[in-house]
Amino acid sequence: MQIPYEEELCALADAVWETPEPGFREYKSSAAHVEFLKKHGFEVKTDVAKTGTGYEASWGSGHPVIAFLGEFDALYGMNQKADCPSYHPEDPDGMGQGCGHHMLGVGAIAAGMAYREMLKENGGSGTVKIFGCPGEESGSGKAYMARDGVFDDCDIALTWHPANFHMVCTGSSQSCIQACFHFHGVSSHAAGAPHLGRSALDAVELMDVGVNYMREHMEDSDRVHYAITNTGGKSPNVVQAEAEVRYLIRSATNPKCKKLYERVVRIAQGAALMTDTKLEVLFDEGLSNTVPNFALEDVIAKAFQTVGVPTYTAEERAYAKQFKDSFSVEDQLSDIPFGIADIMKLRENIKNSEICDYVVETIHTDHCEMGSTDVGDVSWVIPTATVNTACYSYGAGAHSWQWTAQGKSAIAHKGMIFAAKVMAESAKTLLEHPEEIKKAWDEFDKRLDGEKYECLIPKEIEPHVID
Repeated sequence: MQIPYEEELCALADAVWETPEPGFREYKSSAAHVEFLKKHGFEVKTDVAKTGTGYEASWGSGHPVIAFLGEFDALYGMNQKADCPSYHPEDPDGMGQGCGHHMLGVGAIAAGMAYREMLKENGGSGTVKIFGCPGEESGSGKAYMARDGVFDDCDIALTWHPANFHMVCTGSSQSCIQACFHFHGVSSHAAGAPHLGRSALDAVELMDVGVNYMREHMEDSDRVHYAITNTGGKSPNVVQAEAEVRYLIRSATNPKCKKLYERVVRIAQGAALMTDTKLEVLFDEGLSNTVPNFALEDVIAKAFQTVGVPTYTAEERAYAKQFKDSFSVEDQLSDIPFGIADIMKLRENIKNSEICDYVVETIHTDHCEMGSTDVGDVSWVIPTATVNTACYSYGAGAHSWQWTAQGKSAIAHKGMIFAAKVMAESAKTLLEHPEEIKKAWDEFDKRLDGEKYECLIPKEIEPHVID
């Protein structure tokens, strides 16, 4: 399996690494993707689902329509000097590709281009679609796209994510809603006329206390996180008239997430009532739990074996070891994902190797991981599955400066190209064996059991940015 224009693709990923941008503002990254795709003969639609930076690139006609999902947004606080094995940000508050999305989008392009070559050789019916999906880290770009029917004409969606392991991603992920709770009070002199003031900060604090009391009465799989984004000022002798807190609410399914969110809203309303302040709730984002598809996972597992793992040079292993050594052995062994068929084999590989150098066998599971992704919304529309490939040393975890630092390395490039090959090989199987697509859809229909996709983002909310 060959990936066309491999050097250009690695250079494109590096260029995106150099210009990290937040969700819905990935202007340079999206433009670079679009320019590359147009240059190589794809028809490209931009501003998909009013996301501004989202795009849809297509080639071919007829079915099957295989979609490759990509991302390109970065993270605040993840700035880091490339290849440096110690924390060395050029701007501690700056952005960086701490989740590998600079490769994620390019890897999807690479897979789509390889699949296009197969369609050309096959000479029959078939369409490749490559989606640039903005705002995965914050904003839920794919949710807007799914809500607006962008994926409705596709048969299968394949995606990948940079990781520490070569493996099929299995299981589910949490539904998630994020909202800002802005309290409006009345300022006054805190000593001279406190009776005239109504403290918005008091309301924020009471809300936080109320939610913390709620934690005892949530399901074990529920998660609620918060950050006070506006404390109302720095003068304690002024009653704070404005204050805001941002909440992120997660649960195993959309209905459960909505109920938990409604409980949080009622607590906020109670805090406003207790402080005689006014409450404004600003809905930020919402994304759905992932619907697993074991049939597609089997296709990917077969593709892993067909393609075979990359080999690493002594120099690449020495490079990875610098980063691996920045973590304790205990930390490395504690970062084992769920669904592993042979945990002891993986533990031994972590102890004895600098980087994952074999395909980790997984067991099908419906287990819900404690995290969220807007890939879940796509999985409610069409059968969807995810490839993981090792782009980083053992020990380093997602949303870390270590991932940013290794993002332009040879092992990162190898992981990206490997993922593209596995996705393209999976697409080849689906093209040559349409019964595999039917099996994926049969499972999809059985899992949904008549339930229809309902986006967690209200219809009146459009893609937006909340800093």
